[in-house]
Amino acid sequence: QLQLVESGGGLVQPGGSLRLSCAASGNIFNIETVGWYRAPPGEQRELVADITKGGITAYLPSVKGRFVVSRDNVRNTVSLQMNSLKPEDTAIYYCFARETWRTYWGRGTQVTVSS
Repeated sequence: QLQLVESGGGLVQPGGSLRLSCAASGNIFNIETVGWYRAPPGEQRELVADITKGGITAYLPSVKGRFVVSRDNVRNTVSLQMNSLKPEDTAIYYCFARETWRTYWGRGTQVTVSS
């Protein structure tokens, strides 16, 4: 069973940057899609960004142009570079890895954007 562990969250001022990382316990080379969801306070989880094993990316419209998702199939990591952060980006960010029949989840990392 694949385990995912996120890191890199924290408190940042508006306009700042953070880089989230997700370390997988096993090989992600054959995992079709990996990426990030987030759960803002009091709201449902939403897809932020994902990347296929072919390198195709997709983004939530409100983060497009500010966030960049990437995967390293050698180091078995998934990253999310977040720039020009806004207060509305405050949320718990969850890493995921999706196979045909199953989705694996990390426990989440808190990102707070506030002055």
